[in-house]
Amino acid sequence: MAWRHGVVAGRRGRSRPHPPEPTETSDVKSAVENLDPTRVKVAVEVPHEELKPALDEAYKTIAGQVQIPGFRKGKVPARIIDQRFGRGAVVQEAVNAQLPELYARAITENDLQPIGEPQLELTDVPVADGDPLKFTVEVDVRPAIELPDTAGMRVEVAAAEVSEEDVQKRMDDLRERFGTLKGVDRAVATDDHVSMDLRAEIDGDEIDSVEGVSYQVGQGTMIDGLDEALVGMSAGESKTFTAPLAGGDRQGEDSQVTVTVQSVKERELPEVDDEFAQLASPFDTVEELKADLCKQAERNATFQQGIEARDKILEQLLGQLEIPVPAAIVEAEVNSHLEGEGRQDDADHRAEVTKSTEDALRAQFLMDALVERDEVEVEQNELLEYLMMSAQSSGMDPNQFIGMLDQQGQIGAVVEEVRRRKALAAVLETAEIVDTNGKSVDLGALEDDAEGEGDEATEGEGDEATEGEEAAEKPAAKKAPAKKATTTRKAPAKKAAEKADEAPAEETSEEK
Repeated sequence: MAWRHGVVAGRRGRSRPHPPEPTETSDVKSAVENLDPTRVKVAVEVPHEELKPALDEAYKTIAGQVQIPGFRKGKVPARIIDQRFGRGAVVQEAVNAQLPELYARAITENDLQPIGEPQLELTDVPVADGDPLKFTVEVDVRPAIELPDTAGMRVEVAAAEVSEEDVQKRMDDLRERFGTLKGVDRAVATDDHVSMDLRAEIDGDEIDSVEGVSYQVGQGTMIDGLDEALVGMSAGESKTFTAPLAGGDRQGEDSQVTVTVQSVKERELPEVDDEFAQLASPFDTVEELKADLCKQAERNATFQQGIEARDKILEQLLGQLEIPVPAAIVEAEVNSHLEGEGRQDDADHRAEVTKSTEDALRAQFLMDALVERDEVEVEQNELLEYLMMSAQSSGMDPNQFIGMLDQQGQIGAVVEEVRRRKALAAVLETAEIVDTNGKSVDLGALEDDAEGEGDEATEGEGDEATEGEEAAEKPAAKKAPAKKATTTRKAPAKKAAEKADEAPAEETSEEK
């Protein structure tokens, strides 16, 4: 039925389903039987008077669809319809039209929170006038959770230590961004940028091919074994190796992959001097740039403390509670995940994915309980901020990203995610956070740092002289492993939380 709701679990992009909004109350009776902590059976009885308007409308609908000699279309009397098509056809039309509304009433009146697809069974269909309609609905629901006192929780996190190597790594990354690609006449080495053609065959049949792909050797983001094959090759040379297909109908099958190198380039890095500082940052001197990179490293270390504190708070709360999860929802999620990976028969992996899915659901149920307790609402600017960050993390234009979510009906899921973040943030704000040295950690300072200042003060439009090479570098993504549902928070460690979970856990793969 069209009004049935889909399964939710764990990753963003799936949300708690909501039945249609009920209208006014009525004489409809309903009773709930708890089958287990996460599944209920609702018995509903609808009196004839309640169903009569739907029956009348059903007669009109059928009368407008049929042609009977002697009667104009739409003017066929009810008794003639009963004679020609039977009372059952009318009742079926009326029941199908009313079920979404009747289901919604039963859910609302019994204060249930469905999280899966309802299974409906008609137990009594009205045959004669005056007969009631009776049906039952089984559906998974969010379990009742008795939250512990969350005020003043204490967590210990790693000390925020910044080394000279951390600062140098940031300087090297900055040089990489502002480097230029230069053609070289030698064999391919790790970190080189190559333009290549790829062709995959199975038993001599071409499965997929692509030309002119730009790739940085050693990234490990494309086909298994590609990096090893490329190292030592020269421009114009081809090599064939065996690798499993990363996607498509024959995902996981071994194929013969032929790679042909078209060109080899290395990145030429700029010297670290005042001129570079002026190019790559708002600063005039290298010393100022280094000082800023050090601040960035310190701020990032505090971000990591916020992420660790958030995860440990959640872990503590989950450790204090026994939260049941609906077996049907877990099974559906696991099967969907394994089918996407082509690993349905991998028992060990199934067990791993099952555990991660159960953990994700428990975390979601816990945060939903916090949302309900604290009556958390989401402001429009908070939703927009989250959407903008998610779009940036996904490498998409914000308008296109938001349009995609809207088209898929996922904006509601995003609102739920932001609401959960805020609920967990409220718990973290009251927590005592210390590092392994016994020093108190002030995550609120991140808010002040973030005001009017981006995470990277030295971000710029690097690689302008790369002749479009960087823009073309879009390697195929590998299938991500089963991932525990991440949960984030807003203030005071808003930036830390956002850094951990900026975007949906999308899984993509390409056949190469």
